[in-house]
Amino acid sequence: MPKLYEYFGLIVMFYSNEHEPVHVHGKFQGRESRAEIILINGVVQEIRYASIVGRAPLDTNELRYFQEVVTFKAEEIVSKWIDYFVMHKSITSERITRRLK
Repeated sequence: MPKLYEYFGLIVMFYSNEHEPVHVHGKFQGRESRAEIILINGVVQEIRYASIVGRAPLDTNELRYFQEVVTFKAEEIVSKWIDYFVMHKSITSERITRRLK
């Protein structure tokens, strides 16, 4: 389960057995939500956020952090998805210590 980012305690990650569409999970203290990155012709067009069935969703502040990371790092997330799931390369995690907004 590759961790992509850590942002003020929020973990942004892929699960090792993921499937398309490109998406990441945001986890914080047992709560979890998902962000699906919608691409059209290889360009990020939209990001959709959703809860995970059977898990408590991120609370308002945690979801705000998750949205900040995914919005600012969307293209990089897509590149990491391709590296990990298509090219079978390892992923390096990044700890972000300053607000992205």
